[in-house]
Amino acid sequence: MTGDTYLAYDYPLLSAFWTMLIFFLWIMWFVLLFRVIVDIFRDDDLSGGAKAGWLVFCICLPFLGVFVYVVARGKNMGRREMAQAKEQQRQFDDYIRETAKPTSSVDELARLSEIKARGDITDEEFNRAKELVLSGHGTAGHS
Repeated sequence: MTGDTYLAYDYPLLSAFWTMLIFFLWIMWFVLLFRVIVDIFRDDDLSGGAKAGWLVFCICLPFLGVFVYVVARGKNMGRREMAQAKEQQRQFDDYIRETAKPTSSVDELARLSEIKARGDITDEEFNRAKELVLSGHGTAGHS
């Protein structure tokens, strides 16, 4: 029999564990490499030349480049990531506040008047909707 037929016997459980561990570490290495590259571009304190230098260093000598970058600038990587997350959250909150802003009765009446002026609703529908708005039941949120 050839060596290929003994594969199940030559590959014990411990070897499978080590293979999975090495594969996991390899994936984590790429995650770290991409996070460093993203951080290089995200950092506003670095000049264009410094960004290019770090990028070339990390691409040409990836293990050494990433190690040196994490040691030299790793402390601020987390701060920059947190600042970006806070800024995104602030923009999202502003968007939600702006989108979900309650409309006033005056705004709804003006909108109803525009719809009536275009001829999209009849006088009877306009009066019914106006009564709803003035009674405090508004058209916002109702279909």
